Amino acid sequence: MDFNSLLMMKQAWGTFRNNHPKFPEFLRTVKKRGISEGTEVLISVTYPDGQNFKAGLKLKQSDIELLNSLGQFL
Repeated sequence: MDFNSLLMMKQAWGTFRNNHPKFPEFLRTVKKRGISEGTEVLISVTYPDGQNFKAGLKLKQSDIELLNSLGQFL
């Protein structure tokens, strides 16, 4: 990834943080508590028309390593 792409991602994350100020605190709390193999992550998306999609996954060690790597950019 080149420098300009990283800069754009950083700016986009700043905008996201401003739009959703509670979410970064949520991420900090989860990071402080730590995640381990077997931790379950649940995701729910609800559209304005009421349609809802849900998914869940249990983290594996390789997932945790990926999340830790991504955390360096946020």
